[in-house]
Amino acid sequence: MVILEAKRAHELESGAVPTQEFQSVKSTLQALEEIESGNVVVHPDPEAKREALRRRIEAERIRKEEEERKIKEQIAKEKEDGEKI
Repeated sequence: MVILEAKRAHELESGAVPTQEFQSVKSTLQALEEIESGNVVVHPDPEAKREALRRRIEAERIRKEEEERKIKEQIAKEKEDGEKI
């Protein structure tokens, strides 16, 4: 339970969405409140959870790179069109 509390506290500190309103101010006590409420449980397959998180982060990175590439293409096109005038 201590490990679950610590992990959840780190998640909350990193900006994870809380599952409820808290009475406590500290993230460790907030994590305990969530555990007590039954809102946070141990994932049955932690490795699968980590892999899914890695995939989600990689997909977000690729999406951002693609968005940046499109913006650079647009800027280059606008420069080219501006030089033609």
